[in-house]
Amino acid sequence: MKKIPKKMNGVYLMGHGDINMLEFRKDIPVPTPGPNEVLIKVGAAAVNNTDINTRKAWYSKKNGDSNDASWSGEAMKFPRIQGADVCGHIVSVGKDVSRKRVNERVIIEPCLKEANGHTLPQPWYFGSECDGGFSEYTVVSSRHAFAIESDLSDVELASFPCSYSTAENMLSRSHVTKGETVLITGASGGVGSATVQLAKARAARVIAITSKTKKEKVLKIGADEVILRDENIIEKLGENSIDVVIDLVAGKQWPDLINALKPRGRYAVAGAIGDPHVKLDIRTLYLKDLSFFGCTILEENIFPNLIKLIENKDISPLVSATFPLKDIAKAQQLFLDKKHVGKIVLKVV
Repeated sequence: MKKIPKKMNGVYLMGHGDINMLEFRKDIPVPTPGPNEVLIKVGAAAVNNTDINTRKAWYSKKNGDSNDASWSGEAMKFPRIQGADVCGHIVSVGKDVSRKRVNERVIIEPCLKEANGHTLPQPWYFGSECDGGFSEYTVVSSRHAFAIESDLSDVELASFPCSYSTAENMLSRSHVTKGETVLITGASGGVGSATVQLAKARAARVIAITSKTKKEKVLKIGADEVILRDENIIEKLGENSIDVVIDLVAGKQWPDLINALKPRGRYAVAGAIGDPHVKLDIRTLYLKDLSFFGCTILEENIFPNLIKLIENKDISPLVSATFPLKDIAKAQQLFLDKKHVGKIVLKVV
């Protein structure tokens, strides 16, 4: 095995703001694993919405005050290495971790319940409250580095952690079962396209909302029907027609999503790229006996289940584009252009 260097290439987020706050560096210190941690040589790391939301301080609810602008509602510490979607190999372990783990190929569970050897009172997000994978090496608690046996490339495996765990968590929390009709907003994005695949794996009927230019791609990955973003949901589907709504958009169409739910229907949300502020007639909520699920923290079984799905080839990677790590600005701009279907991945090696 190659000697672990003292310095590494990586990308620092220097503060909240635009893409120019991202700085590619060649002199970042290689981290040292703590007693319960592993050091991972990163092969690939994907771009996701949380990276950009965190950079822009979108999570802050205090009108521009960024003291609550991290995933957990705390102030960010800069410089920060972002990157939550990571695939790589363990190259070193802390003193309380079995050396048998060295050389394991792993993907990282991005919702962290342990860091620095301590159980966290409020979960962290990998690359937000701690450094993540937009660098040649990264450290994480051993419990969050999941060994995987797969013939997929590092780039392909890096497309899974955030999107697919988020999608599986929403489907699990909302108890999607065989034969139910599921309406998915933002179906062409990383989480949306993952949800389409995972809902089909549960033998559900999938109706996806996307743009006209992405319709055929979304149908190809498994959607039974597509509604275009500018079409009226109620006119297309009717009221009381959907068992479960999986929402990543919110925004102005939100009341129609709720009206489309059947009595005792379920609504799960893990994103608000349209607009986080929506109008709710509270009578609709209680008169229809609806259940709402806000989905952030992963249930304990979600990531182990995801590993099994990948290893059994029940789901397939959907990589839209790849870039070298130094071109992270180009990758994020492509992500923001919203013309892709699936994930945009950075090659670290």
